Amino acid sequence: MPPRMTPIFSRRAVLAGSAAVVAFREPPLAAARTEDRTSQNLDVTFEVNGHAHSLHLDPRTTLLDALREHLLLTGTKKGCDHGQCGACTVIVDGRRINSCLSLAVMHEGDTITTIEGLGNPDHLHSMQAAFIRHDGYQCGYCTPGQICSAVAVLDEIRSGIPSHVTKDLLAPIDHSGLEMRERMSGNLCRCGAYSNIAEAMAEVAGAQP
Repeated sequence: MPPRMTPIFSRRAVLAGSAAVVAFREPPLAAARTEDRTSQNLDVTFEVNGHAHSLHLDPRTTLLDALREHLLLTGTKKGCDHGQCGACTVIVDGRRINSCLSLAVMHEGDTITTIEGLGNPDHLHSMQAAFIRHDGYQCGYCTPGQICSAVAVLDEIRSGIPSHVTKDLLAPIDHSGLEMRERMSGNLCRCGAYSNIAEAMAEVAGAQP
């Protein structure tokens, strides 16, 4: 029986050599991928809180990330990142949207208002002041989205935009607690401050919750 031959290259040596080749080649490939992504970026210009901004963004960038990461407007919060909690609510051309579900490049020429654009500590928006008086903020994480949504809700009612609980589509819509609660149902608060928020909105609307 012939003697057993010892392989010139062991399996361990082959795997180690392959890993070294991959490690050597990876940086150029990674750089190429980054360069490709950069070359595909798009320009978008919109107005945020009264100021025009022009950004060069990856087309996959959400409006939420554009506001937080590129414009450093961190008042708008990232909650579930699936459009289910409302923490990222901002006002775009007078209508509230979940900014985590909307791409920034879709808002060319739009007018965007975040919590920073509603008021400041020296001149609070009436809704911000009402939230403070009625303790509608509690832990405060969801509060920016809650306030933006509440402001937009009152504008919706004044404009005659109906909701699922509007009884008469031809009559002026009442600022009732039922209307406001229905419209705010997309903004979730784990602190359970819903009744306080309803009271704050009722005060601003001049109605009873």
